[in-house]
Amino acid sequence: MAVDALDAKILRLLLERPRTSAREYARLLGIARGTLQARLDRLERTGVITGTGPRLSPAALGHPVLAFVHIEVTQGHLDPVADALAEVPEIIEAFSITGGGDLMARVAARDAAHLEDVIQRLVRQTGVVRTRTEMVLRERVPYRMVPLVDAVGRAADRRS
Repeated sequence: MAVDALDAKILRLLLERPRTSAREYARLLGIARGTLQARLDRLERTGVITGTGPRLSPAALGHPVLAFVHIEVTQGHLDPVADALAEVPEIIEAFSITGGGDLMARVAARDAAHLEDVIQRLVRQTGVVRTRTEMVLRERVPYRMVPLVDAVGRAADRRS
């Protein structure tokens, strides 16, 4: 789905001012509210916009330890292991990967002992061969989308 320059401006506003009304977005962009709503509906329908909820801090929820766990899986067990990961509340994301492992999970824990408990729960899953854990020391670049949206918008401007 091609995102044009106006779509990029809408997305940037959504990211920078998530609690603003549609009427205000339309006013800021100088477009009709109906145009804005049609664009938003299309961006949601095509999967560009995937959610509207707040981003939460695991640390503020009492889980300040963040780790990435690489999980090596026995052939043929990827889907069952991934399903098992979804049952572990401390796993806040998981991805199939290439390289040193088959899955990578982002884990939030209360402390190092709690992290070990989560890892031991993973190791006990049928199909898990081994894990390798990397603890986060400090976040250097927080999750962000504005720079990517800006780059997409600039590329759309050049195409038109």
